Amino acid sequence: MTSSPDLWWRDAVIYQVYVRSFADSDGDGVGDLPGITSRLPYLRDLGVDALWVTPFYTSPQKDHGYDVADYQDVDPLFGSLADADALLARAHELGLRVIVDLVPNHTSDEHVWFRAALASAPGSPERARYLFREGRGEDGSEPPNNWESVFGGAAWTRVHDGEWYLHLFDSTQPDLDWRNPEVGDMFEGVLRFWLARGADGFRVDVAHGLFKEESLRDQVITAGGKASSGHVNPDHSMVRRELSDEPMWDQPEVHDVYRRWHKVLDEVGADRMAVAEAWTQTPESMAAFVRPDELDQAFNFSWLLTGWSADGFREVITGTLAAVGPVGASPTWVLSNHDVVRHATRYGGGPQGLARARAATLTMLALPGSSYLYQGEELGLEQADVAHELRQDPAWLRRREGIDDPGRDGCRVPIPWSGTQPPFGFGPSKGQPWIPQPADWAALTVEAQTGVECSTLEFYRAALAARRTFAGTAGDEVEIIGEDHDVLMFRRGPVTVVVNCGTAPVQLPAGEVFATSGELPGGVLPPDTAIWLR
Repeated sequence: MTSSPDLWWRDAVIYQVYVRSFADSDGDGVGDLPGITSRLPYLRDLGVDALWVTPFYTSPQKDHGYDVADYQDVDPLFGSLADADALLARAHELGLRVIVDLVPNHTSDEHVWFRAALASAPGSPERARYLFREGRGEDGSEPPNNWESVFGGAAWTRVHDGEWYLHLFDSTQPDLDWRNPEVGDMFEGVLRFWLARGADGFRVDVAHGLFKEESLRDQVITAGGKASSGHVNPDHSMVRRELSDEPMWDQPEVHDVYRRWHKVLDEVGADRMAVAEAWTQTPESMAAFVRPDELDQAFNFSWLLTGWSADGFREVITGTLAAVGPVGASPTWVLSNHDVVRHATRYGGGPQGLARARAATLTMLALPGSSYLYQGEELGLEQADVAHELRQDPAWLRRREGIDDPGRDGCRVPIPWSGTQPPFGFGPSKGQPWIPQPADWAALTVEAQTGVECSTLEFYRAALAARRTFAGTAGDEVEIIGEDHDVLMFRRGPVTVVVNCGTAPVQLPAGEVFATSGELPGGVLPPDTAIWLR
């Protein structure tokens, strides 16, 4: 199936901008919207089709923007509505689309709705917008059920009059009750607000979480004695989730929300889209979010969660295509984002980790569907080691006892643009940004890598340019070649992809080298290297 120009996302490369850490225009050490706008030519020249910008709404920043106090305004930390309009306009001038991050599972505790809820009595209409419940026990001093927060500890907080409210994340992020029609109406208004300003799409945060099983029953504890978080592993390790009882996630009613949103997007135009962050348990449950009348894409976390393994990659490719094919959706592929350890580090770090990261990237860029890149991966950045006293992630602050969890700060360090010492051109100030940058990043800046043969930045630019020549016309069929435990090989359209996940060089099949993730000494494919042939 070749892509329609209206369905630009089906084979797009989308670059995630973590707004706090991309570019700082005013010298306060925090990235902002004017900073992003100033760097848009860089993204155009990199070769991406769109950018997804993390939340920039009014927020107390307890979870760095994922705690929203006003969905229809810009936090002064990041600029103004005029700055958002300027970003959208400039991106469109450069041929880039813009995807806005939407956070519908919860609000900030400083949202006007939650403030009204706290000021109102139990059973009031104001409290009915959230999930307030009486506690258990004779005096109601125990939480209403045994659910745990993704960030650690109980998922319930008690208020002054004795009732408890649900928060599957931080206590400053109360969950909305999506069974209340006011909630759905409010978010339809938010969609229309940003679509009218020119947004090309939405990334839906915690898309699988909006509805909870209506009874709010206890979660069945697994054999290991721990309840599953249902979102990411408690220690942020990169392993597959086991099937578990999850009354707080992936309830069937959530799909009615996305059918409603689909109609709103279609009213504006066929070129608007939405992508789900849905941490579902199986490829099939992920595919349910992208049925023809729901969302357009869902992040394929199976690719991200797979280790360096030819068999693992092969299984994810075949499983993903088998899942999305029947519903007519395009797959997505992602290796890093603002919630997980950067993939160069996951693959072992150092030269080997970087080689594997480049090879995995080249592999996913050859597959049908969209690829999502995370800022800084094109520079070969690894996970930074952030000192304990400088960590700001609420997942770190609420860490579970006995779990060695560094949190997510290490993948959120501001990226380096130029110069030989921090802040590496991140902004006009001379000091460190909001999370300090490693002092040894001088060789990794955009300036240092531009025009340097074999640098990671130039590898990304070349790979994206090569991809553009066939991605929209090669179709959705992938032919897996062989079942070698060390080597993944597949063909898509004019391109044959070979990935060496083993420890010894392998002989290359016949064909012209179209793109490679590393050097090819002696006409063989070294370990930890991928190649495109045509």
